[in-house]
Amino acid sequence: MSTVNGGISFWYAQDGTPAPREPLPGDTTADVCIVGGGYTGLWTAYYLKKAVPFLNITVLEAKFCGYGASGRNGGWLYNGIAGRDRYAKLHGHEAAVRLQQAMNATVTEVLDVCETEKIEADQHRGGVLEIALSPAQLARLKDFHAAEVAFGETDRALYGARETADRIRVTGAVGSSWTPHGARLHPVKLVKGLAAAVEALGVVIHESTPVTEIRPKHAVTPYGTVRAPYVLRCTEGFTATLAGQRRTWLPMNSSMIATEPLTDAQWESIGWEGRETLGDMAHAYVYAQRTADGRIALGGRGVPYRFGSKTDNDGRTQPQTIEALRDILVRFFPQLAGVRVDHAWSGVLGVPRDWCATVTLDRSTGLGWAGGYVGSGVATANLAARTLRDLIKEDSGQSGPTDLTALPWVNHKVRKWEPEPLRWLGVRTMYAAFRGADHREATGHAATTDRVALLANRLSGR
Repeated sequence: MSTVNGGISFWYAQDGTPAPREPLPGDTTADVCIVGGGYTGLWTAYYLKKAVPFLNITVLEAKFCGYGASGRNGGWLYNGIAGRDRYAKLHGHEAAVRLQQAMNATVTEVLDVCETEKIEADQHRGGVLEIALSPAQLARLKDFHAAEVAFGETDRALYGARETADRIRVTGAVGSSWTPHGARLHPVKLVKGLAAAVEALGVVIHESTPVTEIRPKHAVTPYGTVRAPYVLRCTEGFTATLAGQRRTWLPMNSSMIATEPLTDAQWESIGWEGRETLGDMAHAYVYAQRTADGRIALGGRGVPYRFGSKTDNDGRTQPQTIEALRDILVRFFPQLAGVRVDHAWSGVLGVPRDWCATVTLDRSTGLGWAGGYVGSGVATANLAARTLRDLIKEDSGQSGPTDLTALPWVNHKVRKWEPEPLRWLGVRTMYAAFRGADHREATGHAATTDRVALLANRLSGR
């Protein structure tokens, strides 16, 4: 049996694509129009409708709900948020601590809503385990661990090689850091359940309805225009497809593979009984989960960016990326050298120029947006949605400021990416530098981060 490449993602191959919803039938009006039927858009619709039941909310989705990153990600529901260190510099340490605490609580919030709405998404709260595989990675791991503790994660644990092996036997692992603020889940089961919950509340979802332009009080599609006092852009890695947004967020590619189900003997040799989500401290990092049906789903960057901010065709990825991810799998677990890779796919995530996630409502125009999650969107989208809810309630006079609207990522301004070919050259050069640095760190013995990687971080604004 050969590897299936594309078909949106393994998660859809396993759970099936949803029955199509009707496209927009023509011009209409709403109180709130949400562009994008992924996690951000659906969570925003959910919380707004729960808070203000009389609101007329319309969601417009170009393909079908969860077609983008929400249906292709690694299933990491965890407390990471892009840009926290920058927010600490701009707004002070305590402001960034509040942001981190909000992210910690968001993991529980998502799991609680799943229970309330009876969404079965294979969720398992095993935390997140980040491993180090070289002296340089171990030094970064210890710095990372200390930073997380400084931002309030007093329940985080640091492990040596032996304690790490007690949790999972990754070849060459010399240490790890674990946080309880994380869970594994099935991304498509979550997005399908969320879409159903939103519709049950009375929100209207139109699929197969690409929005070509967003302007104040208007969302323009080929089938008609939705007019609404509030129009919210929740398009993450597909933002560049909108008129005037080509350079707003860069669509960064990430690719994944899923193995065949492993045998009991193979799992016994690996461990991983806690079913933690698994990452490493490489510059071109890896993320993985043990799926509910006994596979390993593992992802990484592959070819990071397509010229002109183009996106993939239904999740297809390059053969060399599949091989590279398989090589990582076997490097981690040599006993899996003969294991079949059943599925490979890719998707795009949104990367702002300063690598900071943001949530914004422009009170002068009614335009809002959230995203730029840089790969940490499964939980961050939920916090962003609750924040958009509070911003709209405040703007419409239904409430005052809240703890969420005071967080430092609210209304953060980011400059645009460079025009082509500069951004293509920049991203390709950056990831070539990171891959080279990872190779030198893996084959050398230095306990410090490769200098080329440090330079690439500074130049990229990462």
